[in-house]
Amino acid sequence: MKQKLSFLQVLILLICTVLGSLIAKLASGTPALRWLALGQSFGLSAATLDLGVLTLTFGFTVSVTIASILGLIIAIIICKYMR
Repeated sequence: MKQKLSFLQVLILLICTVLGSLIAKLASGTPALRWLALGQSFGLSAATLDLGVLTLTFGFTVSVTIASILGLIIAIIICKYMR
């Protein structure tokens, strides 16, 4: 039977992923931990639609690093034990 993720579980997934990204940025300056910051960025660059009165800008970028993947794995393990 499939179970839906609760709000708390989604929050834990987001927090652990953001903490993983923060760890990647902090570790990029340390030679021994630089491998945690290895990753790839992808997405859509900013596209602007100017209608004269209204200007809309669309775009997003996702940066995936080893540390953020490890944070996501830790969050999934935590969420499994919460059930």
